[in-house]
Amino acid sequence: MSEHEYEALGLVAGLEIHQQLDTETKLFCDCPTTLRDPGAAERRFTRYLHPTKSELGELDAAALEESRVDREFEYLSYNSTCLVEEDDEPPRRVDDEALTTTLEIAALLGMEPVDRAHVMRKLVIDGSNTAGFQRSMLVATDGVVETDDGPVGIEDIMLEEESAQRVTETSAGVRYSLDRLGIPLVEIGTRPDIHSPEQAREAAERIGMLLRSTRKVKRGLGTIRQDVNVSIAGGARVEIKGVQSLDDIDDIVRNEAERQVALLDIADRLGERDGAVGEPQDVSEVFANTDSGVVGEALADGGVVRAVPLFGFDGLVGRELLPDRRLGTEFADHAKRHGAGGIFHTDELPAYGVTADEVAAVRETVGAGPDDAVALVADDPETAELAVDAVAERAATAVEGVPEETRDALDDATTRYLRPLPGAARMYPETDVPPVEPDLGEIERPELLTEKVTRYTGLGLDRGLAEQVAYGERVGLFERAVEMGVDPTLAANTLESTVTELRRDGVPVERLDDEQFEESFELLVADELAKEGVPELLAALAADPGLSASEAAQQKGLGSADREAVRETVREVVEQNGEQVEAEGMGAFSALMGECMGALRGKADGDVVSDVLREEIQRHATADR
Repeated sequence: MSEHEYEALGLVAGLEIHQQLDTETKLFCDCPTTLRDPGAAERRFTRYLHPTKSELGELDAAALEESRVDREFEYLSYNSTCLVEEDDEPPRRVDDEALTTTLEIAALLGMEPVDRAHVMRKLVIDGSNTAGFQRSMLVATDGVVETDDGPVGIEDIMLEEESAQRVTETSAGVRYSLDRLGIPLVEIGTRPDIHSPEQAREAAERIGMLLRSTRKVKRGLGTIRQDVNVSIAGGARVEIKGVQSLDDIDDIVRNEAERQVALLDIADRLGERDGAVGEPQDVSEVFANTDSGVVGEALADGGVVRAVPLFGFDGLVGRELLPDRRLGTEFADHAKRHGAGGIFHTDELPAYGVTADEVAAVRETVGAGPDDAVALVADDPETAELAVDAVAERAATAVEGVPEETRDALDDATTRYLRPLPGAARMYPETDVPPVEPDLGEIERPELLTEKVTRYTGLGLDRGLAEQVAYGERVGLFERAVEMGVDPTLAANTLESTVTELRRDGVPVERLDDEQFEESFELLVADELAKEGVPELLAALAADPGLSASEAAQQKGLGSADREAVRETVREVVEQNGEQVEAEGMGAFSALMGECMGALRGKADGDVVSDVLREEIQRHATADR
């Protein structure tokens, strides 16, 4: 669709950016913010979580649906885990470093800080927090980011605790790791000012750049997540959770708009047919002698087959909303939430061993005619009943149009049903943490990454390399190298190009730390290492991280040769190739330069070798006259 078509659709979108902060300790305790190997867990414990009513006596719809799924939550605890993370001790005061960083981000977004920040509890009973709620606090409001299609308002910025890390599904429920729980996290919410997929991506990129400009946010997969809220005219607000990559945001918005268009068309067709949903019924007897493996196994294990008639739905349950996503897939997502493996429906039957006669018998049993569809679930009695009821509820909303809901982002930029949209009933005050009055006197505006790029080009870097360094993870190391006196282009190429080339050659460059790079730069500045020896030195340090740069340089014989030592090596090369020099003169320079550099093995600067080689070729030619 073009931008004008999205305008005609009435597309409206907003973003929620969740970014982990790179602090020393967690938000409400003194535990470290580093992730652990689940294999290092020292103990495990389990919890069952249940929803509680808000101060107004209301139950949040999303929490209520979560509670209908009977699950046990298992938590992995480490030697770095404390009682706060296990919810066996009250939280401590808000981490000062996290609050200061949040205020810096707010300043970059032009936001107005609150006079007093109150910690709130946000009800979450999917197991991702041992307490059954997440602690969150409003820090600032009313900001803006600019895009090519106009400004996008920033509604608010929240400081909250990260959830526990999901490790795996278990037979009883879900296993979580407590290493991530409590890491400080900022949530930045935009106003619904976005009107095209491209603008959504641009706004997210701009916010991401501002976040990284602080140099106080974590980097890497899973440290930043984008939620996208999307609606079209006549549709409904749908929240899409967990978009991991900026590259997916425009596709997510585009696909959701198309999904809502398809659902509205289905609702129109159902309106024309007087579509409705009947009462679920047990149709197990129809399949008493079935050849269907799935149905037969369920019945043999004491299960049942339950079916719901969908009046006017014939041909629509199999209607494609997006590639590989149909209305029937939406129904199945709801059934799977209650433990069912999936559903059958008459738009795809007979198939899977279910015969035409069985389909006809099911239709007759539930009172479905030729314009109607039937959805079936085969499972244990409780699961089958819950699952088919969920399908019936979702089918009823299809008659009305697009349901408001929370959906999960998938790798192909499509989505699946996750839970209902949460409401105000999920929030209530935290009584264990006192309010905080932000200290605005400590806040300094960080240099933007775009401003760094401009400054780095002023140091002689081409724009591409300047952007690599400014947006890279070693920007701080580059700054320190330049302060030490290293040529800016050499420092940048070492940290970006050289490291990349070594990685491609199989060198474990992830073992290199900042101290080893700084020691290597110190050798360069002291003329104890030629720039040509840097790749070999870094490779040696990566192979044996226990070595210092000086020790590695000594082991590899990478000390910087003085001019006389260079001349001695170059003279030997020229004399060994005397006939070529006599025949070609300075034309032999290129071939001999490579041989000289190889003989010196990175011990000399290329410019020095070049000067000496020209002198020696000239001397040799003069001596032969």
